[in-house]
Amino acid sequence: MLAESAYAVSVLNLLEKAAGRWPDSPSVTYEGYSYTWIETYERCQRLARALANQGVGPGARVAYLGYNSHWCFELFFAAPMAGAVAVPVNFRLSEGEMIECVEDAEPTVLLVDSHHVEHAGAISRACPRLETLVYSGEGAVPEGFLSHEELLLSAVETELQPSGNDDTLIIFYTGGTTGRSKGVMLTHINLFTNALGGIPFYRLIERETHLLAGPMFHTAAGSRVYTATMMGTHTVILSRFDVLDTMRTVESHRINTMQVVPTMLQLMFDHPRFAEFDLSSLRMITYGASPIPVALMERALKLLPSVSFAQSYGMTEASPVVTVLDGEDHSLEAARLPRLESVGRAVFHNQVRIVNVERQVLGVGEVGEIAVKGASIMKGYWRAPELTSAVLQDGWYYTGDSGYLDEDGYLFLVGRIKDMIVSGGENVYPIEIENILSRHPDIKESAVIGVPHKKWGESVHAVVRLADDAVVSKDDIIRYCRERIAHYKCPTGVTFMEQPLPVSAVNKILKSELRKMISDGNE
Repeated sequence: MLAESAYAVSVLNLLEKAAGRWPDSPSVTYEGYSYTWIETYERCQRLARALANQGVGPGARVAYLGYNSHWCFELFFAAPMAGAVAVPVNFRLSEGEMIECVEDAEPTVLLVDSHHVEHAGAISRACPRLETLVYSGEGAVPEGFLSHEELLLSAVETELQPSGNDDTLIIFYTGGTTGRSKGVMLTHINLFTNALGGIPFYRLIERETHLLAGPMFHTAAGSRVYTATMMGTHTVILSRFDVLDTMRTVESHRINTMQVVPTMLQLMFDHPRFAEFDLSSLRMITYGASPIPVALMERALKLLPSVSFAQSYGMTEASPVVTVLDGEDHSLEAARLPRLESVGRAVFHNQVRIVNVERQVLGVGEVGEIAVKGASIMKGYWRAPELTSAVLQDGWYYTGDSGYLDEDGYLFLVGRIKDMIVSGGENVYPIEIENILSRHPDIKESAVIGVPHKKWGESVHAVVRLADDAVVSKDDIIRYCRERIAHYKCPTGVTFMEQPLPVSAVNKILKSELRKMISDGNE
């Protein structure tokens, strides 16, 4: 076991207590691997020593590039055991965007799964501060990599200097309104608080079985590592979400709780084999990214009548949960139906208020910017003090989202001040695509907006005006974007305009007018 912690709050205490309280209970299952809590604790300790043997110490960064796995789960504890910071890299980014994140975080060690070996090679060549590549996968170890499992076996006993309290525990990269991802620094206090605060709202029960299918480079799924450990939960990990794999896993592992975005539910319900699977073990489904359409909730309550649902609203900067619409509010009764349009009430550890442009507090029903305060709010953006000070003031985080509170404290979202698009649970910032389109030689001006989509919630739509005499098709523009940024960020629809895009008095493109034009079908 670790030496007695000098910190009042540490996620490492959660792991040590889980190993002591439920040593022989299952902790993590991933494909052919399954470990108990004591085994997971010991593996994390060995990995922490192995990292220390590679020169990793307090404040250093250790990155992971790969699909969900038990190796990633373990790094979330092993890095802070060595005093280091875990940095999960978004595998859905383009190679260039991955390099940007690694250049920014400057990890000295990168753990890589079998699917991303080539990307890791390119990253290593572009990032000279990256000293060590570790192969966290099965089969032959690629040239230039160290074996993850061999490192565990050969780790030499060394004194560790674990982190805790307000030390940065993990850096999650989130899309940036400046066209580049920002590293959100979350501390032990942040993620410990988020785990503790979500338990009563999600009605979590000790030692249940949880399905983790969302990408662990997102806080939504990544933070559940710590919640699961607090509750002794058995986490069954899917490398990536797949409809059939998800339903098979729920049936075979008797999953009790799972986390989805509304799109995932719809894909399950629409699958022709949905009725073949026994999903009766499910007790609770939590979802986020966007409010659930009432029609989809009606289907969910009909097809899964014994399941409770809870919706969360949040963001990476809040670790991530801000509000929860709990199971009692998921009702189709006429009197309670309006609450399904909300994102619930603030969890116990958060305060939520609505402010105007001067950041003065507004009253019930008044629309303004959503601000959040609590122990789960981030430490700041990595190496970006100006960006941090712009959104963090007097302990309040100003989200850039707009909404209002009703008389009972339920939060209703109205829009996204930053024009962020949520498509299939992924956050897409228009300026990233607009920056790409601006470099196309045949495009004179462009704007990117989100338009309603039945399956994905929103889809990315580009409105462009071509240069004189240019001949460019919709497919040409989509292909141009796909060659430069992650596919999920690329437009799926394009509208061509002959006249200049509408602008305000200060020459800002009026995206509200573009949305109206698209929704009216006047393309």
